[in-house]
Amino acid sequence: MRTLWIAPFVSILAVAGPAWGHHPFDSEFDVNAPVRLSGTVTTVEWADPHVVIQLAVLDAGGQTRNWNFEGASPSVMEQKGWRRDTLKQGQQITVQGYRAKSEPFVAAARLIVLPDGKSMSAADDADGGPKN
Repeated sequence: MRTLWIAPFVSILAVAGPAWGHHPFDSEFDVNAPVRLSGTVTTVEWADPHVVIQLAVLDAGGQTRNWNFEGASPSVMEQKGWRRDTLKQGQQITVQGYRAKSEPFVAAARLIVLPDGKSMSAADDADGGPKN
């Protein structure tokens, strides 16, 4: 009889677990620190809880900085028209977003301009942050 309560408890944890990992925008990113950077896509990771795009950006001193841009979840990105092959390694893109509060080369991606000039939202509309 003791094990009867375990299955429902484990089921609740399986469903609620991803929600516990989600964070509101302003807990990690600074709405007063917008960035607009252009660079070369080095990696794109489609994994929950967020798609992460790594961009090699040449700074004013001529040094390459690797930025990590956090987008929405894979399912939200797909709803916005993204596919896993929309961004490819080596492409030149521009990303608009907001800097992380505690990480120097991390930002929330809100709008991405693709090589053909098309702009696509990467924002998680439910995180409480700016849409673009």
